[in-house]
Amino acid sequence: MAIRVVKPAKKFAGSPIIPGDKSVSHRGLIFGALSTGTTVITNLLNSGDVNSTASCLRQMGATIENKTENGTRKTFVTGLGSRGLQSPQQILDCGNSGTTMRLLMGVLCGIPGFKAQMTGDSSLVKRPMKRVAEPLRQMGGEFALMGGDFAPLTLSGHRLKAIEYELKIASAQIKTAIVMAALQAEGTTRIFGEIHSRDHTERLLKHFGVEVQSNAHEIKVPGGQKFIANKLNVPSDPSTAAFWLAGACLVSGSKLELHNVSLNQTRIGFVRALEKMGAQIELIKTEENPEPMGTIRITPGPLRGIILSESEIPSLIDELPMLAVLATQATGVTEVTGAEELRVKETDRIEAVATNLRAMGAIIETRPDGFRIVGPQKLRGAVINSYHDHRIAMAFSIATLIASGESTIEGSECVGISYPEFFETLDELTK
Repeated sequence: MAIRVVKPAKKFAGSPIIPGDKSVSHRGLIFGALSTGTTVITNLLNSGDVNSTASCLRQMGATIENKTENGTRKTFVTGLGSRGLQSPQQILDCGNSGTTMRLLMGVLCGIPGFKAQMTGDSSLVKRPMKRVAEPLRQMGGEFALMGGDFAPLTLSGHRLKAIEYELKIASAQIKTAIVMAALQAEGTTRIFGEIHSRDHTERLLKHFGVEVQSNAHEIKVPGGQKFIANKLNVPSDPSTAAFWLAGACLVSGSKLELHNVSLNQTRIGFVRALEKMGAQIELIKTEENPEPMGTIRITPGPLRGIILSESEIPSLIDELPMLAVLATQATGVTEVTGAEELRVKETDRIEAVATNLRAMGAIIETRPDGFRIVGPQKLRGAVINSYHDHRIAMAFSIATLIASGESTIEGSECVGISYPEFFETLDELTK
């Protein structure tokens, strides 16, 4: 287990390069592998989770090569067609990546005769998979889950039929798994209910020649469609950018400008929350298709507490640990409700946040679906337990910048799941 010492910061300034978006990277690889032709991806995230997806696809016959052209790293994915993936000879190891496992469950269950076993690390095998398997079973997919809900799991591919399904959880992973299975099913699948999670799948499918009909109330997916290879420029990840935006809000006199960041409306809930808390933020769109992206400029201001309701949670679910840290420095009450999904992430993030904030001397009230914090509060240096969760490690590395005394991040290597260069960039911004 790696240990990282982080000291309070006297300055915070720069324009760091933000790595590619993790959600778009996963989907770019998978859609490319299902396409006819070669997909060229620029700015693919090079991290543990995305590498897990690439490794699984390679085991099933896809060719994925990284090359550098004129100083730019590009990824070439030679597709096998929508049903061209082959049953792997070994167990598919998804590592820490729930996205890898859940999306591939949807992709693979509709390939007749396909058989595979899937597993993951000690964190992933504790995360619920029945929520994905249930609708896929209704379509004709076959799954055997450990204890009825967890990986390791086995799946068998069959011919699928379209269904109408009401999503009870605003989860892009569940939604995408159903959509991927629907593309191989007979008939048109209709998904309704809690569909207002990040919409990368809907956008990117159209970019790969697939028809998806979506509006505020439903998503319709005609079956029997084929993917067509395309070029894809992955925007920088707004969930990663959030840590630097938070740092700029916390450290006095900060100057920060971020480029090529995804400005997808389903992903910038944290930016909107910062504005409500008092930050002045300028968004300058530079590209639109298939994903909007551009520059973010932030001018910090005194922070004030905010109330976040259930409808706002899907657009900033990954950033809530960072928001909890900000809440300790905001004047007034910050309340988050409707965020029970935090309890089934890489760890129980509500409890992880509470434990670490209390170690730093803060007071937080936890609830089954969120938390309440009254600020401002002073933070002191402490030993931080990352729980092997990358977002906990990064959020509390930012918290230590304003603490009295240095802090120790235990299990700091977990940042490699999404942002291997995190601590190097942190050093650059604070030196």
